[in-house]
Amino acid sequence: MDKFFLSCDQAVIVIVDVQERLANAMQARDQVVGNCLHLVELAKLHDIPIIVTEQYPKGLGPTVEPLRNALPSYEPVEKLSFSCCGQTDFISRVGKVGRNTVLLAGMETHVCVLQTCLDLLKQGINVHLVNDAVCSRTKENSETGIELMRDAGAVVTCTETVLFQILKMAGSEEFKAISKRIK
Repeated sequence: MDKFFLSCDQAVIVIVDVQERLANAMQARDQVVGNCLHLVELAKLHDIPIIVTEQYPKGLGPTVEPLRNALPSYEPVEKLSFSCCGQTDFISRVGKVGRNTVLLAGMETHVCVLQTCLDLLKQGINVHLVNDAVCSRTKENSETGIELMRDAGAVVTCTETVLFQILKMAGSEEFKAISKRIK
């Protein structure tokens, strides 16, 4: 039951491969980028670490500009393996933040996001898959990836649920900032 609860002091946001050339092939690009931006704003308000990855940036380009510009610092983990966990720099960064819950977003749901999720779960890390902040080139592939991650033990959630679980209550300056973003 504890795996369903979120707290800002135990969470880290992982944004997988939201890159120019890859994003251009995605029908849900705007929704995914927008929701990743909401997660980045939440992270800034609550000091939640963010780890961004890029799959073969020479071929797929850098992280999309709106996301790159919104990040507190742009230091992507470059990778060739589909799973982020196949990159020692990624494992090192996850270990350094010392958090036990990954809020997972990115592209493509059924490939890099899925393989990263499975490897994180295997390592005993709680994964909350933010299902409206992930996509694949086809809706069917994305849905299959989400189903597989849920079956493997990930918590499937959505951006607004994450935002309000971390915020916990209305009335704060953080609540006002987030509410303004999602209207």
